[in-house]
Amino acid sequence: MSRVIKKQWTVMVYMAGDNNLDGAGVIDLMEMKKIGSTSGLNIIVQFDLQGKNKSTNRYYIQKRGSLAGDIVARLGETNMGDPKVLENFVAWGAKNYPSMHYLLVLWNHGAGWDDANLYEGDVFGGALPPVSRKRQPMPARKTTRRGAKALPFTIARAALSRTRRALFSTSVATAMSARAIAFDDQAQDFLDNLELKKVMRRVRKILKKPVDILGMDACLMSMIEVAYQMRDLAAFTVGSEETEPGDGWPYDRILKTLASRPYMTPDGLSKEIVKQYLASYSASDNVTQSALRLADLKNMIRDIDALGGALKAALSDEAKKAAIMTVRAGAQEYSRPYDDYCDLLDLCGRLEKVVKDSAVRDACSHVAKAAGAAIIASGYKGTAVDGSRGISIYFPKRRISPLYNRLDFTRASSWDEFLKSYIISIGR
Repeated sequence: MSRVIKKQWTVMVYMAGDNNLDGAGVIDLMEMKKIGSTSGLNIIVQFDLQGKNKSTNRYYIQKRGSLAGDIVARLGETNMGDPKVLENFVAWGAKNYPSMHYLLVLWNHGAGWDDANLYEGDVFGGALPPVSRKRQPMPARKTTRRGAKALPFTIARAALSRTRRALFSTSVATAMSARAIAFDDQAQDFLDNLELKKVMRRVRKILKKPVDILGMDACLMSMIEVAYQMRDLAAFTVGSEETEPGDGWPYDRILKTLASRPYMTPDGLSKEIVKQYLASYSASDNVTQSALRLADLKNMIRDIDALGGALKAALSDEAKKAAIMTVRAGAQEYSRPYDDYCDLLDLCGRLEKVVKDSAVRDACSHVAKAAGAAIIASGYKGTAVDGSRGISIYFPKRRISPLYNRLDFTRASSWDEFLKSYIISIGR
């Protein structure tokens, strides 16, 4: 029996392509194939194509030969929204392609912490599709931004299907409000917030350590709420505050650097992903990307807790409340209907300047300092996102999701208490 050689890095890409991103998935596979696995790097992929009875394939990506020749297992139709499917992929990868470090990429649609509207169609209001930066011809199927979906069934039907495995409760309303990633249209399923945390706990057991980098090649996932859920389960996360164009990550650029420098640290690779992602888009594409060191979130949560308390107290003063409303109206926010997400540091900078309250100002200063340690790399391109500093936070303007208080973040901070008081105080 031959001994499996442990390399420096294994890149595991979990491509939930049974949706309107399947064409983009093929292009990304070809990008990976430009580089291929090396003596220091394994590149493995699990890809579920769109369509009934389409096989889910596992690939060991190599530079030479055809993509079909890289298939090492055919699984038949799978539900990529099932936590067990993700767990099995990681277990298979760790056993057959062990390494010192692991980058696990969740490739799909994403919606930050809250997915209430993804099954309503093109939830981003019919925004123009992004201009592709790929050299390969795009498939006939149009690729949208990775937060938008156009599905042939209603939100009610999707929610009813979801409740068969929903971990929050068995109500349709609850299922419609769960945060999610990894959508599978045939199974009408996705990984919700609690499922992702549970499966990442099992991933930690499989790897005997937290995953080095959890990459989210999906929309709107660079949020304090999402990062805090993963705080003990990954060393770093990389993701976008804004929606991602269908082109997503530039795998050829990222893997080229890693293949040439296989001894790169998780810190270094996280920064490199941000750098190469931004370099692959034009100045008008309105994209963001950031990398977070999750070990530094503890101080951020402590300071956001203080900020929530200070803002809640400030609402009792009409002038201060008006100033907070003005700040919220002008803060950097993201694609509709996720304009309830705003950049945390842009928000704090505006609060510090406008709200005449020493407790609010001090809390904002402390949040910014703590975030400066946790955000190891960030950037943007485009005037529509020029207030982006690396991490967003939920700050709704109309109503609060009933599930928000179930997150680890809200249990650890008073931010949700401030939000409740804010919404009540402005009479909405």
